[in-house]
Amino acid sequence: MNAKAACALSMTLVFLCGTIVGAFGAHKWIHTSPPFWTAAGKEISVRKWTRELNLNQTQSQQIATILDDFATYYRTVIGGAYTRIIQILDEGQKRKFDEMLNGAGDKKR
Repeated sequence: MNAKAACALSMTLVFLCGTIVGAFGAHKWIHTSPPFWTAAGKEISVRKWTRELNLNQTQSQQIATILDDFATYYRTVIGGAYTRIIQILDEGQKRKFDEMLNGAGDKKR
């Protein structure tokens, strides 16, 4: 897969994930709970969805597996993007980029 196709596929997946989250009205809940790609967030998500959707044990286990798969994919994509960006920045830009990612840049505005 060439770089343009990989970028287009990644952007499409991000867009679709956002659409799904918005369609289920989960946007506010996502920002008030741990992210579902963390162990705590996954546990909260699975329990909440099991209760609210009346899932059986098999369905709950399948949801947990899907969230594990997504978490792995998410960490891979984010880690890869970070590595690629860092490779093209000089030392000053790297420090500034890390500050921006950690929210330190928001305090200056």
